[in-house]
Amino acid sequence: MTWQGEKLDLSKHTPQHHPVRGVHHEPRDAAQIEEIVSTAKFGDLIEFSYPIGYSHWGVYHEDGHVIHFAVAEESTIMGNLRMSLQNLFPICGDLLLGATKIRCVPLGEVNVPAGTHILICNNRHAFTPSSTEDMRRRSDALVNEELTYDLFALNCEHFATFVRFGKAVCNQIPTKPKNVENEAATAKFQDIVDSKEN
Repeated sequence: MTWQGEKLDLSKHTPQHHPVRGVHHEPRDAAQIEEIVSTAKFGDLIEFSYPIGYSHWGVYHEDGHVIHFAVAEESTIMGNLRMSLQNLFPICGDLLLGATKIRCVPLGEVNVPAGTHILICNNRHAFTPSSTEDMRRRSDALVNEELTYDLFALNCEHFATFVRFGKAVCNQIPTKPKNVENEAATAKFQDIVDSKEN
C-alpha cells in the first residue's frame, strides 16, 4: 500500500502488543485501520466506538497517526492503580485518571477494548469544519500538552471538536444538550494555542 507516494508499512501501525502498557490489539483492528489510513484526511474526526455505548475521540494527523487524549507520564503507583482498574473493567480502554497528555501516535497504538469499531466520523457535530491551516495550528499547539481530564468539562471529544471546529463540544454526555459549545473548554484550549503564537 502507498501513502502520498511512499510505501506505508501498516505493520508499524497495527501492533499486536504495545511495548509500554501491554496493550493487545486483535487482528480485526488491522482492516479498520487500513481503511482509515487509505481514506482519512488531516483533521478528520476519528471515533473509537466502544461496545458499551460511548466513544473515545481523536483527530487524524497524517501517515496513519491520530492525535488524542492519552495517559500522561505517571508514577508507578498510579500506573499500577490504572492498570488494575483496566483489568477489572476491560471494556474501557485506557482509563484516564486525572492527568492526560495530548499525543500523536500511530492509530494502532490507541488502547481500545475488544469489539471497538474505529471509523472516520465527521457527521456527528453540527458545525462547519475550520480550514486545514486553522486545524493544523490548533493541533500543533496542543500536542504534548498535559491537561487534567474531566469527563464532563474537558475530555477527548472536547479536544477533537476544538481542533476540527474551533469549538469544544461533547455530544455523548447524557444530561447535556447536543451540539452546544463548552465555552470553558474552548477557552482553555484557545489559551494554549494563543500562548504558542506569542
